Amino acid sequence: MRSSRFLWGAVGLTASISTLVFIVGFAYAANQIWFPKASGEFAVATPAPKQETAIEVKNKLNIVAIGDSLTAGTGDNTGKGYVGRVREKLEQQSGKPVFVLNNLAIPGYKSDQLLSDLALKKTQDALASADIILLTIGGNDIFAGGEGIFTGENQTEFNPQGALERMDPALKRMDQVFQAINQANPDATVMYIGLYHPFLDLDPQREGSLIVQRWNNSVFEKANRYPHMVVVPTYDLFEQNLIKYLSSADHFHPNGDGYERIADRIVQILK
Repeated sequence: MRSSRFLWGAVGLTASISTLVFIVGFAYAANQIWFPKASGEFAVATPAPKQETAIEVKNKLNIVAIGDSLTAGTGDNTGKGYVGRVREKLEQQSGKPVFVLNNLAIPGYKSDQLLSDLALKKTQDALASADIILLTIGGNDIFAGGEGIFTGENQTEFNPQGALERMDPALKRMDQVFQAINQANPDATVMYIGLYHPFLDLDPQREGSLIVQRWNNSVFEKANRYPHMVVVPTYDLFEQNLIKYLSSADHFHPNGDGYERIADRIVQILK
């Protein structure tokens, strides 16, 4: 009988101690949750201060534009193109003066012609003065304004082979284009505006879309080697609004609304 009482007493004592330990532990844990202390190795880490970009620290911004007819603004009745619109939007949003120092783009230019210009000292000097470099090139290389792209009796059947045959040589030159720009100015933010499919409505099998995607992916890989180069996607802007955003004059270049959308995207990335 005594042994039984002793046993039950021990059990009761153990249970009481366990309950007390649980209560103390719970109270300590709750206190740490409700009133945390930043001390010792458990100190709350403070986030590192945001490092300002080169564009943010500038008192004014200088733009230099190079490339083909899209950078020249062909198709825009206002004459501003996306370059003029980027200048206006960036100045408004940044509160800083923004200048287009040079727009060296020439309609019809292909990558080999741009490479020749990039070898000139005057082009290199212009690029060296830029905070932002805007660039379009490649559309004439693979689409050639529609030359060799269409077959059939009325020349209305899209022929992807015509574009494919031109792609690889042009992509090899893009390596040289990016290298030359980086050598002229390794610190500027370079915005390469990606290609869209201007003949999508005449391409029911959407074969040209795969060609454009391949081009943009390859150019992205090349630009990604340089820390200040960015590829600005435009394909999606035109995919659902092709007729709305293309110039009715040539069905190839953007109109004012199309350039507006491109400028919006560039400034959104630069913010």
